[in-house]
Amino acid sequence: MATPPPPGIYVPVPTFFVSKKAANYDPVAAPVDIETQIAHSLYLARSGIRGLVILGSTGEAIHLTNKERFEVLSGVRQAFEKEGFKDYPIIAGTATQNIEETVEQLKGAKEAGAQYGLTLVPGYFAGASTQEGIIRWFTSVADRSPIPILIYHYPGVSNNVKVVPATFETLAKHPNIVGCKLSHGDVSYHTQVASNPSIDHSKFATFTGLGQQLLPVVTVGAAGAIDGSAGFFPKSVVRLYDLSVKNQPTDDEVRERRLLQFKVSAVEELVVKYGTVGIKEAISRLRKLGDPDGTRLPLFGGIPGGDAEWAKWQVLIDALEEEELKL
Repeated sequence: MATPPPPGIYVPVPTFFVSKKAANYDPVAAPVDIETQIAHSLYLARSGIRGLVILGSTGEAIHLTNKERFEVLSGVRQAFEKEGFKDYPIIAGTATQNIEETVEQLKGAKEAGAQYGLTLVPGYFAGASTQEGIIRWFTSVADRSPIPILIYHYPGVSNNVKVVPATFETLAKHPNIVGCKLSHGDVSYHTQVASNPSIDHSKFATFTGLGQQLLPVVTVGAAGAIDGSAGFFPKSVVRLYDLSVKNQPTDDEVRERRLLQFKVSAVEELVVKYGTVGIKEAISRLRKLGDPDGTRLPLFGGIPGGDAEWAKWQVLIDALEEEELKL
């Protein structure tokens, strides 16, 4: 029986591309920058992040070829092994809606060194999708996948297809489906999955995709978060998780986690507003890694407004950076 990823904080890492200044820069499809990918991944592992999601929505999975997918995954895995992070959890995203191609990507992910797959809910035929069709689609993928998979429910990139709690209850019984990432704001749905007594939560872990929800969803059984802002404030989000899972926190710890959740939630609005573009901007400005304009078309440029827009967030970012530097 497959086991889910260990509880904690995971980061959906962006895929880094070479700078415009590089000799091999291509404005249509800049080559992947494995060196920066590795540097960012090691920075996160050394900061207490429990594992990585590579090639998810933040990682622009739909913009990469299968060859590039393998290069990114295997490059990070080899670096982890070399630097003493043996068996460090890597979850590889898939973003195709063809079952056969999804399974091929999962096979490639295993070959590259990933232990899990994060499989996006198919959403092209949103109007005609049924819960039974979703169950059959994921069952078919899980039956054929060489690695355990998690269901990736992100209505914002799946044409607003909804997966209801009863569907998760059914799919959680599959021996090769070990969890889910819920990237939406419906805490009631989180509760109906993470607290469902009919689900064996030792075999099926529920992760939120939003650090904004970390404290409340952990209290209803979530295993942690796969959070974009942890890509540039890793220690702060890990600290929030550690405080959130305490069963008998002191009064000081209650106050600390509420204030820290406020600061994380406020900064996370940058991620909600600008997605991977905002994440890359923050990683570049705060951690000096990558190029804020390092995306692939149709994504183009950094955050709209550049320095002027960044300045609007500065007070919130400085407040969380103060926490980060304490840890």
